Amino acid sequence: MRWRECFISIMEEVNRATAASGEVKGHYYNVRTCTMEDDHERAEFGKDLGSYIIMLALASGYTSLRSIAQGSCEDHMFSHQHGASVITYACQEPSSTNFEVQCKSMRISIIAHIQPIAVAGKPEGDPSSIEAFVTINLSTQSDTDAPQARLFPHDQANKRKCQRVNSGDIRCDK
Repeated sequence: MRWRECFISIMEEVNRATAASGEVKGHYYNVRTCTMEDDHERAEFGKDLGSYIIMLALASGYTSLRSIAQGSCEDHMFSHQHGASVITYACQEPSSTNFEVQCKSMRISIIAHIQPIAVAGKPEGDPSSIEAFVTINLSTQSDTDAPQARLFPHDQANKRKCQRVNSGDIRCDK
């Protein structure tokens, strides 16, 4: 099944479930492809179908993430960073990215949701540090706190908040 048919089929099921339950339902449309143009095409198609959630992966690159997230924000859609992006920040390898850096970069990229639960239990992922990083993402001011590796204060009031999302949850402050 091609991606268009898959998106249409899923949206039909979402609409059917919404009609049956009377609750708002949704699906994370994975718009990750090989090129940025194809990512945009899939995101636009999802919007045309009436979806309000798109899912991105860090493998797309920061430029693609930022442009897709900005477009989805303008279209009143949620952008969700896929939990599989854990491969880039959960390992203590020279090529990996620290989870705190990842949280901050997703906030700057105006990603609405990030899935940190996948990091718990990984080499870097004790739950208290993850909670501290997510708290930074939700705060408007960061003070110094050496035990939590916040070495200097900085103002984040001008950046949109980035919510953590566990599988199956949808939380957003938009």
